[in-house]
Amino acid sequence: MAESFAVKLEEKRYLPDPQCRTNAWVPDYSQAYGEFMRDPEGFWENVARELVWFEPWDRVREWNYPYAKWFVNGKLNITASCLDRHVAAGRKEKPAIVWHGESGEKRILTYEALQREVMRFANGLKSLGVGKGDRVCIYMPLVPEQIVAMLACARIGAVHSVVFGGFGPDALAMRINDAGAKVLVTADVGYRRGKTVPLREIANEAIRHTPSVERVVVLRRESPGAGLDPAREVDYAALTGEAAPDCPPEVMDSEDPLFILYTSGSTGAPKGIVHTCGGYMVGTYYTARHDFDIKETDVFWCTADPGWITGHSYIVYGPLAVGTTVVIAEGTPDYPDPGAYWRLVQDLGVTIFYTAPTAIRMFMRYGDEWPAKYDLSTLRVLGSVGEPLNPEAFEWYYRTIGGERCPIVDTWWQTETGMHMITTMVGEPMKPGFAGKPIPGAVVDVVDRTGKPVPPGTGGFLVIREPWPAMLRTVHGNDERYCAYWKTIPGCYTTGDLAVKDEDGYIMVLGRADDLIVVAGHNIGTAEVESALVSHDAVAEAAVIGKPDPLKGNVIKAFVTLRVGVSPGDGLTDDLARHVRKSLGPVAVPAEIEFMDRLPKTRSGKIMRRVLKARELGMDPGDISTLEE
Repeated sequence: MAESFAVKLEEKRYLPDPQCRTNAWVPDYSQAYGEFMRDPEGFWENVARELVWFEPWDRVREWNYPYAKWFVNGKLNITASCLDRHVAAGRKEKPAIVWHGESGEKRILTYEALQREVMRFANGLKSLGVGKGDRVCIYMPLVPEQIVAMLACARIGAVHSVVFGGFGPDALAMRINDAGAKVLVTADVGYRRGKTVPLREIANEAIRHTPSVERVVVLRRESPGAGLDPAREVDYAALTGEAAPDCPPEVMDSEDPLFILYTSGSTGAPKGIVHTCGGYMVGTYYTARHDFDIKETDVFWCTADPGWITGHSYIVYGPLAVGTTVVIAEGTPDYPDPGAYWRLVQDLGVTIFYTAPTAIRMFMRYGDEWPAKYDLSTLRVLGSVGEPLNPEAFEWYYRTIGGERCPIVDTWWQTETGMHMITTMVGEPMKPGFAGKPIPGAVVDVVDRTGKPVPPGTGGFLVIREPWPAMLRTVHGNDERYCAYWKTIPGCYTTGDLAVKDEDGYIMVLGRADDLIVVAGHNIGTAEVESALVSHDAVAEAAVIGKPDPLKGNVIKAFVTLRVGVSPGDGLTDDLARHVRKSLGPVAVPAEIEFMDRLPKTRSGKIMRRVLKARELGMDPGDISTLEE
């Protein structure tokens, strides 16, 4: 790619209700950002003081490029800020989690009840030999126990690694092995579109290849009396029922690891992103409270899954640190009908709604009549996450769901950043297609390959120039992959995204600069899908690309060469799709598979995916001087 490129910007601007700005936590963005830039460490220190610390820090920040430490030598436990302080402050009867299961089940956990459940499960984990620094893998559906398990790990200093419940056994086993998880927490089943997802069966298949796993805790939803393997499996209800109700929080250093979360890379295995206790707590607390403008009476619904970073930061840690009421709902946006989400917004009085552009485009497809059936007047803030929110989807979201009165908080960030880095804060003018400006606390820029800022209207690489509290500290077991983030463009954290900035400083994210494919807001690594395809007996080589899709943003298209003597007969396409589904889960299944005699490669043998993509989309493939004849 060239160092920079011209981008035609067509801007619309929407002004929020003036009252919205007056009452916001950040009533004047320019003033807040200026305060941060004048004293970055003082800015973050003031935020940190709003939370619970057992011992104060010596220094706010220690920066030895490319390594940062935040709140150095400070001692804390994140659950003291997410749970204990709210109970102590008289909020113990306030709903913390409101859960709706796909089959109609409903549960409400107050802050006191959530604290009690967390402490019981924490003691249960201790009884299984789990302690500070041990890794625990959580592979569950979207149920309250998933959040309880995460917080229980944090309570005792164990490092959790949550794996999305849509992944197959191979993907689960890889993540367990990389983390070295001692205990796996799962459920017998999940529910999706009226069907049962056999999580325990998938987990059992995975742990045949995971020597580190000593015990498996099983939440039994469908058959509470069903037998378990006493040599390895433990019943969730029995474990918590027998546990003591009190568990003091483990004292953690600010830089102790809190969790490992795997994100796909364009090459190689998924990366285990390591986040630590102190900086992550401060960053997610600040951005949850200020970016969404959360007030005491709000009901906050982020439709993500805790298997992704959005769920970690803006279902669990950020909102609970603020002390708001969090809605979680198992299932899909359009089951049992396209009014499912809007019915919950109406019934639960949701005030802040945070979802993905893919879901918004799905709602658009069903038409305005579905949301029109429900009273959405409680909504006051709408959010978007996962991929760029295209202008058409913005307009529909703003008009049909927000009634032209709700500000749209479009957010850009990554698993690696841990927290929002770019958004349009409540009260600021909104521009469809633009995520917004860097949040107070982040130094973000658009540059060429040398790190030089590009002019407004010129595309370049999106980078972060200064460390931030919730930043990743390393890639688990592979520090070289961490350093690579800071070496691509010297002196900057390179996000891997392309972007353009306008004259007002608003940033439009254009997409990935590498081969990562964002499908329905989920990052899918080309290498992982290709590996799954090649593991099929019929396949010799495979390459995958992202192809634009009006609903999902992108879908996966696979190009496959077959082994000698194998022909693309009837049923092979479906068989390959099933093979990938079994290995990686439905989100990674190619929407199209094309059989080829050979794949385009460089002379050194590397597959040139961009040549395939250019051919597919009718684009110029660019420099093909290295293409094998």
